[in-house]
Amino acid sequence: MKGEGAGQGAADRLEHDDAAWDAFVADSAQPSHLQATAWAQIKRANGWRARRIAAQAGEGVVGAQMLIRRAGGLPWGLGYVARGPVGAELDRAALAAFTERARAVGRAARLAWVRIEPELEAGAGHEETLASLGWRRAPHVQPDSTRIIDLTRPTEDVWKDVHRKARQSVNKSRRFGVRVVDADGSRLADFYRIHAAMAERAKIIPRAQRTYREMWDALAPRGMARLLFAEHEESGEAVATLFLVSCGRRVVDLYGGTTAEGDRLRANYVLKWEAIERCQGWGFTEYDLWGLPRAGIAAFKASFGGREVHYVGAWDLVTDRMGRFVLQAGLAARGAYVRFRYGRRADAGGD
Repeated sequence: MKGEGAGQGAADRLEHDDAAWDAFVADSAQPSHLQATAWAQIKRANGWRARRIAAQAGEGVVGAQMLIRRAGGLPWGLGYVARGPVGAELDRAALAAFTERARAVGRAARLAWVRIEPELEAGAGHEETLASLGWRRAPHVQPDSTRIIDLTRPTEDVWKDVHRKARQSVNKSRRFGVRVVDADGSRLADFYRIHAAMAERAKIIPRAQRTYREMWDALAPRGMARLLFAEHEESGEAVATLFLVSCGRRVVDLYGGTTAEGDRLRANYVLKWEAIERCQGWGFTEYDLWGLPRAGIAAFKASFGGREVHYVGAWDLVTDRMGRFVLQAGLAARGAYVRFRYGRRADAGGD
């Protein structure tokens, strides 16, 4: 949006023009699917409404798609910015301009607070900048660490970064007769069967099957969703799966799963590698492995190389102190009920 020049006009357009906003996100330094209008469409079914906020910052624009939710029976709502704000460079001037705009919009919309989870790397002074602008640390929702594989290099160089034992597992899986195939939305039931069963084994509450159908229907027509399966060549049985989501040059390894038979065949290794290889062929330049929640998962993802990234996490900007007090009390009570009712971890991927 640099070419549209200085002035608030460019920012105003981003707030009201869906196509302009999606192009802005895709071309930004933080091309997150969570900032695309398609994701707002997905979250609408869960009671969230989207409001975009943008501000001029020097010669560029900084902005975010904010999801807003109202508390039943109360005059306040809360605003949530997943993987935002976005822009060419999130320096102090950009963050200050965004903060001013977020505070004004939050107050006008009667939000108790605005929460952001920006793609700012930890330990580079960004925490001090956010704190000086009035933001305060908050519990994160999105993964605050990940691994990102650079796909701009030749495929053989990407392969060399894969750990020796992981390369052996890829080759062994192929010798076991495992092949990787592309699929479309007609196979979402197969995906869900594998994904949900693995989540149950990990004692994670899986989302309802319709959630993935809603994601596919919103993302696939825009070219933002791909489905892969690892199958046994002889039986045709699907033994592992991946649901990939993309935005701009970045593709995210968002959801997946492996059956017990797939574990025996090491299908997750060949599936992961061929997903990386195919995404490079499709023209993506970043492969985001999306989160390092536990040591075992982190070690598996690290075996495919890439750079480990740690973000600054979540930060809140209070826009109504009374509203924050009341809503926090209500959310704490709800959290206690969920823990008592289910006693298990909820699936936290990709909200």
